Amino acid sequence: MRIYKTVEYKFPVKLHAEFKARLKYDEIYMSRFIRACVEAYLEKDPLIMKFVENFKERNNIQNKRIRKKTLKLAQRGAEKKKLFNLEKKEIKEIYDILESDIKVDLK
Repeated sequence: MRIYKTVEYKFPVKLHAEFKARLKYDEIYMSRFIRACVEAYLEKDPLIMKFVENFKERNNIQNKRIRKKTLKLAQRGAEKKKLFNLEKKEIKEIYDILESDIKVDLK
């Protein structure tokens, strides 16, 4: 059984109308678009992450040093992932194995 959470946000009327019209033109439901954006953000989709980085820079969110460090860490993580050629499912399996080992050690 899926459990959903309702998310509510406010837009200026003009922005909402333009957003709604643009989604209608692209034949995308608003909820589906928002959900896809959230999923892409959580999965660290490179396109979304580039957008977020630009957004933070334009709006002075986080200082420049922290943004740069975060970007370097993300790049190093991507390099490690590529080096070991690990897919999302394989990483989850590794975490599951480690978690089960920890539970055994605690007993």
